[in-house]
Amino acid sequence: MQITVLDLEREPLEFDLALPPGAIQYGEEVAQTGDLAVKGRADVIEEHRGPRDIVSDIRLRASYKGKVEIGCARCLEPVPHAVSGEFDLIFRPIDAEKDGGEHAISASETEIGYYQGGGLSLEDVLREQVLLSLPVRTLCREDCKGLCPHCGRDLNSESCTCEAALSDPRWSALSDLRSRIKS
Repeated sequence: MQITVLDLEREPLEFDLALPPGAIQYGEEVAQTGDLAVKGRADVIEEHRGPRDIVSDIRLRASYKGKVEIGCARCLEPVPHAVSGEFDLIFRPIDAEKDGGEHAISASETEIGYYQGGGLSLEDVLREQVLLSLPVRTLCREDCKGLCPHCGRDLNSESCTCEAALSDPRWSALSDLRSRIKS
C-alpha cells in the first residue's frame, strides 16, 4: 500500500488490513505464517520553515499483530514466534535538507525517517518494525544440540560418526601444557 502526500493532503488515511504471507518479504531467515493484522492512520504534518518553505512530513501511527517462523540459531529448524507492536513514526522528504552537507542533529531528529518520490510504502515500514521486534537469537529449545560442524546432521534427532574433537595442530602446544600441569 503506497501512502502519498497528495492523498493525505485531501484527508487522513485510516487503514485496517490483513496482509497475507508473502505480501512482505522479510528475508531468508523469517517467514510469515499467517495474516499480519495492521490497523492505523496516516496524516500529513506541515512544517513551516519560512514564508514559502513548507515541508510535508508523513506521520504514521499503527499497530500490528501476527505470527512468523524464525530459523533456530543452532539447528535451523523453524521456530514459531508471535509478533506484535505499535509505532508512531514521522517521515520527511529526503530532499528537505537542502544544504546536503554534514551537520549535527538533535535527539528528536534521530526519530525521523525519510521518504522519496512523494510517499512511502506501508509494507516497507512494517517489514522494518517486525524485524526490529524479533529477538536477536532464537533457539528451538534451550538444550538444542545444533548441527554437526563436519557432516551437517541435526544432532537433536540423530548422531553422527564424526570425530568428537578434531584437533587443530596450532593448539597442540596448549594441550601439551595442560597434560604437564595435571601431572
